Amino acid sequence: MVFNGAAPPPGALAYDRALLVGRFQPFHRGHLHAIRYALDAADRLLLGIGSSNRSREPENPFTAAERRSMILDSLDVDARRRVAIYDIPDVQNHIRWIGMIRDTLPDFDAVFTNDDVTARLYRREGMPVLPIPFLDRPSLSGTAIRGRMSAGLPWEDLVPAGTARAVRRVAGTG
Repeated sequence: MVFNGAAPPPGALAYDRALLVGRFQPFHRGHLHAIRYALDAADRLLLGIGSSNRSREPENPFTAAERRSMILDSLDVDARRRVAIYDIPDVQNHIRWIGMIRDTLPDFDAVFTNDDVTARLYRREGMPVLPIPFLDRPSLSGTAIRGRMSAGLPWEDLVPAGTARAVRRVAGTG
C-alpha cells in the first residue's frame, strides 16, 4: 500500500507485505519485539528463517524446524494469522541471496532489518528499508543467550515461553 509519500490515513497500515529475516538462534524477546514492530506497519509479514540450512553448530545450534516451532509457539493468534514463515538458506553470495528471496517468496513492499549489508542491498533495489528499534540489545542477542545456555546460566527470562518450551523439547527436558 503506497500513499504517494504521505503518511497513511489513521488506522491504515503503511505496507501490504513486508520482509524480516533473522537467524533466530534462539528466538528471543528482542525478535518478538521486532515482529510486533513490523506488524504495526505492515498487514502481513514474511518472516525468513536465515541460515536455514545450518544447524547443530555453536553459532547455529537449532534446526530451521526447531526455530519455526519457537516462533509459532511464541506468537499470539493474530500474529500467527499475519505472519508467513520461509526458510532462507545461506548461499555465500549476497546478490544470489537477494535473487533467491525474490524468486521464492511472494512479493513484498518493504524490508525491516538492522543488518547493514541487507539494508544496502535492498535499498539498491529501490525497496523501502526500515530499521527496528532494539530492545535491551546487550541482553537480548542470540550470542549472549547461547552463551548463557552453554554456561548453564539462567536464560529463560530472555526468551518467550514458546521458545523455552521448544528448547526444552530439543534438550529432552520438556
